[in-house]
Amino acid sequence: MEPYSLSFKNGVEKDLRKIPKEIVLHIFDHIENLVNEPVPHDAYKLASAENLYRIRVGDYRVIYQVLHANREVTVKYIRHRSVAYRGL
Repeated sequence: MEPYSLSFKNGVEKDLRKIPKEIVLHIFDHIENLVNEPVPHDAYKLASAENLYRIRVGDYRVIYQVLHANREVTVKYIRHRSVAYRGL
């Protein structure tokens, strides 16, 4: 099976600046796994949008979009759980 392509929205860089570096490394371990398994068993489909999912990494949430037809995963937000779902 061919891996999915991975991309990031522009705001993700700003989100990462607010997170401690040791946690960022752990988050990227989870994001790298999305290339081979875009919807892992611990992913949750968000009801607010058709192709949005989230994975939990400690107190942080990675909100991402999966386009199966194009084999693309786009990370939209990486935020603390207290603000992760605002504006979706």
